[in-house]
Amino acid sequence: MTSATDAYVARARDEIAALDVRLLATINARIRKVAELHRHKEQHDLPLVDPEREAWLTSYLQRVNRGPLSEDGVRELLAFVLELVKREAARD
Repeated sequence: MTSATDAYVARARDEIAALDVRLLATINARIRKVAELHRHKEQHDLPLVDPEREAWLTSYLQRVNRGPLSEDGVRELLAFVLELVKREAARD
């Protein structure tokens, strides 16, 4: 038997793919919301980036995280997501 024919592997892969679709939808929703917020901030001459808010968000997500992602993993993931979303929202 190979991993391609193992029923458990097939089900696990299907579940992972479904999670990936949800993750993608969530990231796309975040990009749309950030682009909307950027437009509002530009219209009202507000700074686009708020380092204090980003620090708060990192701390908050580390507190509510139930794992298995580590605190360092939360920080790294959020840094990546923030950079990606800023870049993608700027394209809008």
